[in-house]
Amino acid sequence: MKLKKPSLLSSSLLCAVPPCLSQTRLPYRLIPRRVRVSSATFANAKLVTLRNHAVNLHIDYYSMAGTRHHDESPSKPNKKQKGSRNPEKSLLINLHSCSKRKDLSAALALYDAAITSSDIRLSQQHFQSLLYLCSAFISDPSLQTLAIDRGFQIFDRMVSSGISPNESSVTAVARLAAAKGDGDYAFKLVKDLVAVGGVSVPRLRTYAPALLCFCESLEADKGYEVEDHMDASGIMLEEAEISALLKVSAATGRENKVYRYLHKLRDCVGCVSEETSKTIEEWFYGVKASEVCDNGIGSNIELLRAAVLKNGGGWHGLGWVGEGKWIVKIGNVSPAGKCLSCSEHLACVDTNEVDTENFVNSLVALAMERKAKMNSCEPMADFSEFQEWLEKHGDYEAILDGANIGLYQQNFTDGGFSLPQLEAVVKELYNKSGNKKQPLILLHKKRVNALLGNPNHRNLVEEWINNNVLYATPPGSNDDWYWLYAAAKLKCLLVTNDEMRDHIFELLSNSFFQKWKERHQVRFTFVKGCLKLEMPPPFSVVIQESEKGSWHVPITNQDNEESSRSWMCITRQSL
Repeated sequence: MKLKKPSLLSSSLLCAVPPCLSQTRLPYRLIPRRVRVSSATFANAKLVTLRNHAVNLHIDYYSMAGTRHHDESPSKPNKKQKGSRNPEKSLLINLHSCSKRKDLSAALALYDAAITSSDIRLSQQHFQSLLYLCSAFISDPSLQTLAIDRGFQIFDRMVSSGISPNESSVTAVARLAAAKGDGDYAFKLVKDLVAVGGVSVPRLRTYAPALLCFCESLEADKGYEVEDHMDASGIMLEEAEISALLKVSAATGRENKVYRYLHKLRDCVGCVSEETSKTIEEWFYGVKASEVCDNGIGSNIELLRAAVLKNGGGWHGLGWVGEGKWIVKIGNVSPAGKCLSCSEHLACVDTNEVDTENFVNSLVALAMERKAKMNSCEPMADFSEFQEWLEKHGDYEAILDGANIGLYQQNFTDGGFSLPQLEAVVKELYNKSGNKKQPLILLHKKRVNALLGNPNHRNLVEEWINNNVLYATPPGSNDDWYWLYAAAKLKCLLVTNDEMRDHIFELLSNSFFQKWKERHQVRFTFVKGCLKLEMPPPFSVVIQESEKGSWHVPITNQDNEESSRSWMCITRQSL
């Protein structure tokens, strides 16, 4: 039977233990609201026994009882001694020590000693430490019942003492509730925390107990409700939670939800764990999966291809394709991206059109904002001029971060900007281009003027400028914005070793930015003067859905070597 649980919003929760909890959980008596421990009790409690378990409290008689040594000067108290006489602090130190030792019985002994007296006030930190320790033992069969029962008792006392639970406390109690199979209470705790507001906000770990509990008990709709609440709170799912939702959706025969969570794994995880791969395999081997058909979408090849292109390759997202039983094989993928099980070539997945456009617009906005802060009379003119120039001349396959290339490994005595290094990259990219297109170099105007002032470099630099191979970014501007904008706008390669970790890049969407860099960034090295370009991988190691309806799922491996990585190849007999 599930219990009515207190709401964090109600005044009763902040002031007293709800009757339903005090009457049905444990035969513990309610105690006065003020939780105090007398000095005398603590001073004499060298050893406390809980079920014949001796616990050394490590409490100094003088520090706990507040008695001074006969030679201590009352006018000049020792700060260290004064601090050690604080019984609340001593109790907290001992509780933390129990947590480190994973000693639940000792912590409960300290707690029981505290609540039987009246001279010390238990704080949120005391309760939080106790609740955390109780929640740490829910997977221990010998202590699980004790941990759950005492944990709820401690939480009841915390609430009745007028202490509002914070995120850490709610997380601990949610874990206790989930271990007891009460997902409703675990979820209610989180919802009440959100409703109260304030500085303490829920995290993924706060929601996870309720969500996983519902999934394990096959209460799919309740699991989806938790996910919706997480989404409204801006909490992103991770593999364990997505896998649980996928599993409960498969177990309850909800094929559209299974399809959705496969794509969530693709978007949020990439390589899946062995456990998740087994969940996926069980679904495709099941009867329900073989009954799922595409409702005619598989015959519309043009629609599927257009969707794949719009999404950046690697998936269409239009639903299941094909009919009949699925064939699941575990195999490998060649260095070129060919599946050795079905011979299909995997895609190098790019960012989708909508996200890319938003990315470009955010770059423009940040560049404009930076220029405006320089107190320019026309803050938008310089970058707008580059945008117009790029629209006119923007037929490039690669953008070069000129400063990053020219200054590479030049931190020695006679080092400086190396134009030969930059020239080597330009020539290599021109030779690699199937259309024999020159790349675009972005370099600060001050650097360009210095190169033009050098007779040895002037002719080459002038040639680049005249052929629209080199664009000089204006004084006071950050050339990072220019080469990043050009590469994003033209959807082409970006040659730079810059890891783009500066604060300006933190303003961009991190998950999108990492995907974009993986697909577009080209790194380089010069070994004894010889250039080596590290091109983006020929295929992406993420879950892929082809226009034919097949699926390829990469599985995490320990050594992280692509040559030894296992892939699930999932096709249909009708394909």
